[in-house]
Parts: sequence; C-alpha cells; structure tokens
Amino acid sequence: MTEHVKSYYAATANKQDARPPLQGTVTADVCVIGAGFTGTAAALELAERGFSVALVEGVRVGFGASGRNGGQIVNGYSRDLDVISARYGENAGRVIGALACEGGNIIRERVAKYNIQCDIQPGMLTTAFSAKQMRELEHHVKVWNGFGYDQFELLDKSALAPHVVTDRYVGGLIDRKGGHLHPLNLVQGEAAAFESLGGRIFENSPVVSVDMDNAIVKTAQGEVRAKYVFVCGNAYLRNVLPELEGRIMPVSTQVLATEPLGNKAAKLLPSNVCVEDCNYVLDYFRRTADNRILYGGGIVYGGTDPASIRAKILPLMLKTFPGLRDVRIDYTWSGNFALTLTRFPQMGKLAPKVFFSHGDSGHGVTTTHLLGRILAETVAGDSSRFDVFSKLPYYPFPGGKTFRVPLTVAGSWYYRLKDRLGL
Repeated sequence: MTEHVKSYYAATANKQDARPPLQGTVTADVCVIGAGFTGTAAALELAERGFSVALVEGVRVGFGASGRNGGQIVNGYSRDLDVISARYGENAGRVIGALACEGGNIIRERVAKYNIQCDIQPGMLTTAFSAKQMRELEHHVKVWNGFGYDQFELLDKSALAPHVVTDRYVGGLIDRKGGHLHPLNLVQGEAAAFESLGGRIFENSPVVSVDMDNAIVKTAQGEVRAKYVFVCGNAYLRNVLPELEGRIMPVSTQVLATEPLGNKAAKLLPSNVCVEDCNYVLDYFRRTADNRILYGGGIVYGGTDPASIRAKILPLMLKTFPGLRDVRIDYTWSGNFALTLTRFPQMGKLAPKVFFSHGDSGHGVTTTHLLGRILAETVAGDSSRFDVFSKLPYYPFPGGKTFRVPLTVAGSWYYRLKDRLGL
C-alpha cells in the first residue's frame, strides 16, 4: 500500500503532496522511524532545538493509527494516576502525574504556533452507565485534584442534555482541557512545520533493518547514517525489530462516519464536545466540522478487521442515537493501536544510540506528543523524564505471540461481563 486507507479523514485532509522515498545515503543527527504522532512530534521538537533530522515513513505521514483514530484529546493515560502511583511507586507516580495534561498542551501550542488547520474544538465528556461508574468518575476527579488539576465538572443525568442528547447515561464528567480535532490534518500540519525548519521526510520507505551499533537505518533503496535513532513505528513496525514486537499487541478499532447531518448533528451534541463512555470496551463519538457523526468502538485483538465494520459499529451508534437509523453511512474504516500488558506506554533503549517509544494503549493522541518531546529531550542532554519512563517494569503478554490474543480475549470477556452487570 502506498496511500492512506479510505476514511473520512483521508477524504477531507488538507492537500499534501507525497514525499519521495529514501534513496542513497543520507546523514542526520537523528533518524526517526515512523511518521505518526510520536515520530513527527519528536522530529518537530528536535528541529525546533536545531538538530538535523531524517524522518522515514513506510507509507505516508499519518498512515497508521495517528491518521485514523477518533480524534479525541483525552488527557492522562489508560490507567488513572493513583493506579500508576500504587504500581510504580510514589516518585514515579508524582512525575508521571505531573505530565498528565502536557500532551494536550503541546497539541494546542503547535496548532496555534504553526497555524495548523485541524478543526480543533474544546471539551471532552466521559459518560457513565451506572452509579458505580459515576463513583469511579468522582474518584477520578478527587485523584486529579490532588495533582492540582481542576478542569473537571461532574454532571448528573439532567445536566447531560446541553452536551449529549440520549437516554443511555446516568451522568458524566466534563474535562475542559480535553477536546477533539481532525487527527490526519494535525499530524500532516506538524510534518509541514518540521519541514519548514529544515527537516527531511521520506515516504514509502519501509525500514528493512537497523544497525544498532552504528545507528544506521536501512530501507530497500537507501540508508540514513545518524548519531541517534528513534524507533516510533508502534503497531505498524513489523518484522524488523522482533524484540519490540513481543512487547506490544496490535489492536484494531473501527470507526464510521455518517453523511452530513446539518443541524441534526448539533441537536444531538449541542456543545460540540467529544464523548467516550466508561466501559472496558468503550464507545467514542463526536461531531465533525461538516456536521457528521463520527462513531467508533469495538476492538479486535491481534489487529485484524471484523467481517463488516458497518455491522459491528452501526448497532452501537443506534443504541446511543436511535434517531439516526435511516441516515447514510459514508465511510467505514479501521486502524491498529499498540497495546501493552500494563496498558501504559513504554520507552527505553535498544542500544546506546537507539531509543524507542510505543504502546500508548488507546490514549495515543496526547501521550504520543508528550513522549515525542521526552525522546527529543534525551539527545538534547536532559534524560530525567526519559529515565522515569524507561525504568518502569516491562511485562510480556502471557502466552507469547502465539497465545496472547486468545488469552487477552478471555480476560476482556470478564470485564465486559462486569460492565453489563454493573459490577
């Protein structure tokens, strides 16, 4: 594949011509593998600091999850801040907790600084199906308040109407520092900003090997000789670095977009916040700039697609918005994100000159920007934040690559059952 998958985002993206593939030998201070959010964020951060950077991408900028996701700015991580402190210790919890909103801040700063046209909108709503889930949201607010974050507002059922018009939920939580955007336009805008600072991007250049000792990245037609290498391929870097593939599992999530609905979309989501629910396998949805409903949910462990994305996601949307039963569905697509066993991102070194970051586990829009900045800090001489993340323990998936999918599926059934029973 040499182009983006057919999606709403690809169809409405700001025009950006393809870059040539890597040919011959190129030198750089840093070679970044993967032009998704992590790699592009790191490359831009490096360019802003005066480094020469070559960004090597297997297909197109934003081809993977970065250009296909729900477009939601969700602060924090896939595990709450008190869980992180309990699991990794008070010091790590304090440092990591202090960074919970930095990824979203980086996005907003770059959108403003480089005038990136990506339909960014403020506000994110997490919705609850039960009293138990409302107590979890209340606990979430208490924990985050302890870190000095005060952007939240708890809502009872009656207070949901200005934000989402449906009978499904008993309440929710507004995060004013959350929001939503067109993710493909964001990553493409960041790529253009990187190039404006002298950065070089090579598309349709899948990496075939990495010389760990000498920081040389090779593709079919060329190579980059660098002082450092950043590996940021996430779920789309396969058959190159098996030591990384065993740390993560690709997980497919599916999305659809309706036809333009005009004022009907505004009536369903009046305040134009994005929404996700509290379930273990959650639904997420929002309005687009042209007043479609973009609705996602469902996962397939191992990164394969269901037989029909429409058949899987449409019933979910109709549970939330039964009045959309007769609308046309214009786009359906899927994308893979990288899941870790701990549901927490991983950073580390494969060799003294080779760094990696992956496994954002469903919170990639924001955490990728944070971790991209932290990667850049390391070669700029400050590894303090990198050291905190890289020292967190790594646990392999039970069963290895052969049995990790069926074992994870079995575990997810347990949590889905708890959601259905309200336990």
